[in-house]
Amino acid sequence: MRSCAIRLRALVNIYGGDLFTVSEASADVFRDPDTGFSFSQKDVAITTNNNFITFRIAIPSPAPAGQPYDAVIQIVAPVAAGWVGAAWGGSMTNNPLLIGWANGASGVVSMRRATSHTAPTAYTGASVQLLKKGTKSNGTHWQVTAKCTGCTQFTTTGTTTKTLNPAGSNRLAFAYSKTKPSQPGSDTSTINVHDLFNYWDHDFASAGNPEFQDLVDRNL
Repeated sequence: MRSCAIRLRALVNIYGGDLFTVSEASADVFRDPDTGFSFSQKDVAITTNNNFITFRIAIPSPAPAGQPYDAVIQIVAPVAAGWVGAAWGGSMTNNPLLIGWANGASGVVSMRRATSHTAPTAYTGASVQLLKKGTKSNGTHWQVTAKCTGCTQFTTTGTTTKTLNPAGSNRLAFAYSKTKPSQPGSDTSTINVHDLFNYWDHDFASAGNPEFQDLVDRNL
């Protein structure tokens, strides 16, 4: 049996019944009591004083090797984060970029793509669906949970196709901005340039969920 998240650090906040738990370990399995998903999770630092964004990934089990499959991503960010983007291809260009931000007590997600070092534009090669039961905010953090179709297999440049390995580690990237989108209620809102970006290797092998589609349906 896969172990639950190891070495929890003191970042558990209860506010109005909402629970946010972030693990300090480099690669843990987090079983979300709200959505029912088992996520592989990773904390990435955004400052030098222990401020983190937590990225969680859930995929179907078994997922077909070499074929596209849906994925659920959950982002937990401090309220100081105006928006957070997750780049599925491990760079800021030529791959699906899922962007999320808080909008009051709820959240917004948007699919973008950049082909150069310019502001990303709307991307129709992938679709994203917000999962309401996994999306919330409190006085210290906001969280968005979304299903992405088209994020695990995509064309990078020309006819080159990249497929994320469901049984191993995949290099992902993130971007973070302290400034909120200009129209936080709109998934097409303009966003400003990020303040920080970085990369990490995410363990997809521990992200499997045998009841993946049932869990998606329960959380819409």
